[in-house]
Amino acid sequence: MVIDIMNWENNVRKVVPYVAGEQPQNNNVIKLNTNECPYPPAPEVQSVLHGFDSCLLRKYPDPDVSELAAALAKRHGLSKEQVFVGVGSDDVLAMSFLTFFNSDKPILFPDITYSFYDVWADLYKIPYECQPLDENFRIRKEDYQKQNGGIVIANPNAPTGVWEAPSFFEEIVKANPDSVVIVDEAYVDFGGESCVPLIEKYENLLVVQTFSKSRALAGLRIGYAMGSEKLIRYLNDVKFSFNSYTMNGVTIKAGVASVENEEYFRRITAKIMETRENTKKRLAELDFIFPDSKTNFIFASHKHVPAQEIFDALRKNEIYVRHWNKPRIENYLRISVGTDEEMKTVLDFLENYLKEK
Repeated sequence: MVIDIMNWENNVRKVVPYVAGEQPQNNNVIKLNTNECPYPPAPEVQSVLHGFDSCLLRKYPDPDVSELAAALAKRHGLSKEQVFVGVGSDDVLAMSFLTFFNSDKPILFPDITYSFYDVWADLYKIPYECQPLDENFRIRKEDYQKQNGGIVIANPNAPTGVWEAPSFFEEIVKANPDSVVIVDEAYVDFGGESCVPLIEKYENLLVVQTFSKSRALAGLRIGYAMGSEKLIRYLNDVKFSFNSYTMNGVTIKAGVASVENEEYFRRITAKIMETRENTKKRLAELDFIFPDSKTNFIFASHKHVPAQEIFDALRKNEIYVRHWNKPRIENYLRISVGTDEEMKTVLDFLENYLKEK
């Protein structure tokens, strides 16, 4: 008898996964490598967590996430039908790739940007082309005024921190009426201006934001998209074909509590921006160079000492920042903005370390 030997691995979908920032288990480190908020969530979030009726967990959560979508719509001056809520902006973006990038033409995004974009494109077998940033790490809008199957751009960009005005993106959206343009605004709350007002003019624009940075809720995973009612309907159709009950009831209530405390949100983002600007001044005095940042991190390179060497020295002293060994950015470190006390410790260490060089 002849037995056919089959290799089950031939049918496996093989991809190179996204590599997240390291999450050290030692709580004594200064953790500035994943752009988390250094301050706690709004006090009302704590109240939700302490007072939540656990008996409600026996029921499925609201698949439409209606309460949170309504709170977000009210904050942004939209209708609830213009808001899509997902489990972190990564979930929202992944669903958006699956929904809107369904063409034989390549999608377009920068060569230096959020490194999940090419992972999703490979996972869903979406053709793509990376458009090079200029020598100052800025997007060239003319690179996005050609045939494409969709566009996704982070604004402010990551890991560079560079921000462009909504008028810049309006030109890109206007030039691409046959494609969906996604503007990923994960960091827009730290000094940038949102493209949300443009969605009333352009049916093909989707704007994505997150609670992970400015709302100090990275651990709860809340992201959302805003766009025309038609775009959001298509996005929901794909979500409900994938997994209806994506967000748990505790998270929905906590998200609403966070949105409703606008004063706290503005206070902590203002504090982070103040710390960022002070850190920029000190880094410049230490001979670091960096693009102007409108985020909660600084993308810095030292004029004389290699980034890998500084990264290793920081890590050895339990200070975590982010470094990528990739072309064009291998000599840069992405430094998240922590508390004033944390940044003082980091900057004092760098000053002493660099004196010996």
